[in-house]
Amino acid sequence: MQTEFRPENMARINTPELANAFIDEQIAALKAQIGDKKVLLALSGGVDSSVVAALLVKAVGKQLVCVHVNHGLLRKGEPEQVIKVFKDELDANLVYVDAVDRFLDKLAGVAEPETKRKIIGKEFIEVFAEEAKKQEGISFLAQGTIYPDILESDGVKAHHNVGGLPEELNFELVEPVKFLYKDEVRMVGKALGLPDNMVYRQPFPGPGLGVRCVGAITRDRLEAVREADAILREEFDKHGLAGKVWQYFTVVPDFKSTGIKDNKRTYEWPVVLRAVNSVDATAASIEEIPYDVLGIIVNRILNEVKGVNRVLYDLSPKPVATIEWE
Repeated sequence: MQTEFRPENMARINTPELANAFIDEQIAALKAQIGDKKVLLALSGGVDSSVVAALLVKAVGKQLVCVHVNHGLLRKGEPEQVIKVFKDELDANLVYVDAVDRFLDKLAGVAEPETKRKIIGKEFIEVFAEEAKKQEGISFLAQGTIYPDILESDGVKAHHNVGGLPEELNFELVEPVKFLYKDEVRMVGKALGLPDNMVYRQPFPGPGLGVRCVGAITRDRLEAVREADAILREEFDKHGLAGKVWQYFTVVPDFKSTGIKDNKRTYEWPVVLRAVNSVDATAASIEEIPYDVLGIIVNRILNEVKGVNRVLYDLSPKPVATIEWE
């Protein structure tokens, strides 16, 4: 695919007024493109797909069919938030697919990182294609493609895994934010009234918590990652760190160490804390977590997360380390 260049006369969307003007322009363009036909969207709950969904709801209402696939690798509360925002508040036509068992059964015993990624990606395509075939009269496929995706990956929104949909579906693409940078997408999301924790959601890998449950994924260790991550995010919000740190998360590696609880020896996992700052993810520096906040996080994780007896703090910059562990 030939790279599409951002229109030269397109102003940077850096004010609410410009964001509202963009929304009005896109609603008119979407109505003209889609007409009275139906459009399908894989709604992950990330900012890009969420902004596209909100734009389409305003433009074509129930002609949009959003498919939210819960593969069991999302952060705590994310599937519930997608349902609350889009089905309950925006009255969107939302199809929720509980595919947790399907994904986790396929991933059982698989430790190699790239193999895990391929299984997650392939399974997502299959689940989404199955749901697409159940729908009647779909003519368009909406994607949360943004401008860096076009510049870096030939226009395929790889982390939505829709580039591999079966050819017989033959959908025409709808990509209303394809000439926007991430900060502009967030500005548009804010103007559309999406909640801050969705608009300012930190970068999240396509395979989700699957790359933070290092090694072969087990349900109990995956739950430990999810619960520890929720505690970290909650305390960062409470102490004003959420807006200062580019990405922060927890990792639970596939090994155990001895500990002691209630005067009895334990053999449980460590939780690794990671907090980094970056501009474009090509390099990252370590963000210092104040020691008193760190103490609160450690105490909560050790007391609230089942199967954990240590908390570690990853102080490795990129390079030499990568941001994610897998």
